[in-house]
Amino acid sequence: MALAFLPIYGCKPSGGGAARYETASGSRGDIAQHVTASGTLGAVVSVDVGSQVSGKIFALLVDFNSPVKKGQLVAEIDPTVYAANLRQAEGELTSAMATVTLKRQNLGRKKLLVPLKAASQLDLDQAVAELAQAEATVVVKEATLESAKANLGFCKITAPVDGIVISRKVDTGQTVIAAMSTPVLFTIAQDISKMNISAAVSEADIGQVKDGQPVDFTVDAFPEEVFHGQVRQVRKSPTTTQNVVTYETIITVDNPEQKLFPGMTADVSVLVAEHKNVVKIPNTALRYTPPDGAKFEATPPL
Repeated sequence: MALAFLPIYGCKPSGGGAARYETASGSRGDIAQHVTASGTLGAVVSVDVGSQVSGKIFALLVDFNSPVKKGQLVAEIDPTVYAANLRQAEGELTSAMATVTLKRQNLGRKKLLVPLKAASQLDLDQAVAELAQAEATVVVKEATLESAKANLGFCKITAPVDGIVISRKVDTGQTVIAAMSTPVLFTIAQDISKMNISAAVSEADIGQVKDGQPVDFTVDAFPEEVFHGQVRQVRKSPTTTQNVVTYETIITVDNPEQKLFPGMTADVSVLVAEHKNVVKIPNTALRYTPPDGAKFEATPPL
């Protein structure tokens, strides 16, 4: 059987000087592995408050940082046009109901005249159809009236949740148009004492990140302070930016002092592994740097 030999390469410093080695003692302690990422702070629930009707902003009753309660009036659209539409719908309904009364009376007369041969069966059938049409018109006008009432009610814009206004995008006198999309007037953060970080974790590290893992993070506003959170959700939908694939990871954060603001950038460190009381050696013991001027030579095979 033929034997294969692999050459072993080594180096020695030029000039025949001896290689110098540094030694260090091992120790016991704790070691931890972290996954780092960056993300953006945001409220757990942020609600965009919009307008379902078009018109001029008649009044703004809240501003940035205003606390609001659910159902509180926050803005009002000029109701002039919608109030007129309501009055018109009421008048049309009244007219339609009067027509029904007239058609019903006409039908009653036809029923009396037909046995007396003073009206034909065709006249009676036509009177029945006219009454049915008038009653259908009343139903349509009632729906129009309900729509007009709803549109007038939409002129008063109320807060859908308790919270604080973090964004105002309109001013008094500005015209908003509700067409294909609802115009956003305010953004209300429901509760900023509890916030989320949406962190982008690279595909190389996402396999180590699990729900419930502790998180430390810092923000530029408080560079000397370390905040804490916990991984709540690892979303499986990928995001590709310049050929880099990342996965959105949601981290819950307590913010009782409300020092953290929505939109702040957070530098996140997720604790993914930890071992207690293990033998530790310096990282330099795992590396070798040849001395300057070292020459490599092959050791002859055995």
